[in-house]
Amino acid sequence: MQIHTVKRNDSLWNLAQQYGVPLQHIIDVNAIAENDSLVVGQALIIPSPPGNRTHKVARGESLWSIARQYGLSLQEVAAANQLTNPALISPGQIIIIPQPTLMTIEVNGYMERMDEQAAAEITQHSDELTYVTLFSYKIQTDGTLVELDDQQLRDAALANRVAPMMAITNISEEGFSSELIHEVLNNQQSYTHLITTVSNTMQDRGFKALNIDFEYVLPEDRELYNSFLRDITRHLHQFGWLVSTAVAPKYSADQEGLLYEAHDYRAHGEIVDFVILMTYEWGWTGGPPRAVAPLNEVSKVINYALTKIPAQKIMMGMPLYGYHWTLPYVQGESRATALSTEAAIRLARERNAAIEYDNTAQSPHFTFYDEERKQHIVWFEDARSLQAKFNLVKQHGLRGVSYWKLGIEANTNWYLLSENFSVKKLL
Repeated sequence: MQIHTVKRNDSLWNLAQQYGVPLQHIIDVNAIAENDSLVVGQALIIPSPPGNRTHKVARGESLWSIARQYGLSLQEVAAANQLTNPALISPGQIIIIPQPTLMTIEVNGYMERMDEQAAAEITQHSDELTYVTLFSYKIQTDGTLVELDDQQLRDAALANRVAPMMAITNISEEGFSSELIHEVLNNQQSYTHLITTVSNTMQDRGFKALNIDFEYVLPEDRELYNSFLRDITRHLHQFGWLVSTAVAPKYSADQEGLLYEAHDYRAHGEIVDFVILMTYEWGWTGGPPRAVAPLNEVSKVINYALTKIPAQKIMMGMPLYGYHWTLPYVQGESRATALSTEAAIRLARERNAAIEYDNTAQSPHFTFYDEERKQHIVWFEDARSLQAKFNLVKQHGLRGVSYWKLGIEANTNWYLLSENFSVKKLL
């Protein structure tokens, strides 16, 4: 697989000839229509040509340098060519390049919708999912839960070997509530009842794992939250269930702010089975235009997390969406709208906008003017930005990735995921 950035005068037919790949393969992988015009700056996935890849040895090349060129080990290439002495290759010799051994990871996807279409999507992408997290069961001050009508989704998950994961949140009518979780953590009866209620619900509904997403926890409740994690994890482990948490993207232990202070990376890493880093929403609907998950910021969060949490417990959060802003941005007034990769490219095509790529954020973006001469800017994810994030997972040997959220058109992502990783199944 290669990623090609479209240049002026490129066409699908020319690219198929250039790379020796059937035209229909490029169309299918990129979910585009044959009569769609290409957008300058658009990232296209070029699938590998059918059959074995080969490499003609050039003067000065070694088997080691050839293997490195294709992201393989010397041993993998030597075995594919039955070479007992890798040093004995010569210019002009044809070397078979085997398919790489894929790293095995776990993949989670959050799902907010609870309808037939959502169940169908779980079925469609079941090969690429370890878990589907049903979002969310909202806690109440007395330790009870506001339940979801999620039978269809749980049935679809279990029928397709996707482990259904129950998400509990401190969401009230106004959003994530510091007061709500404060009341539960500080009332022993509610605290104990919540653990029992969660356990009974998981038992009754066939959940295999729990995700705890308590946000904006008061700093003074930090140790109580850690104690709650110890107690609920100890209880649920008796039944063989996994426990995870979702944590704010922190750069340091002493990072200030209500979103960050009560999320104790070291404690979470010691207590629960895995931790989902919410490495997205730098660019958000109420904020100024920027990439949703700029790689430089994501990297800083992961680098800090690795000092507190074992790599095999870290799942990197990934967005399946971008945002579209109308300028000028006015703080407190402007609201961006979310859109998928495919929708962003369609918009760029309609507006004849060239796509640019920010090498620091490792994210694509484009601008255009509408009929009223208002300027617009779109930041989104494409094959390049997704691949850059997958490379982080490989580089650090992370447990896997977690998508916010399913239910968004994401053909590019699913193809890239399958090209980069083998997805672990628990069922």
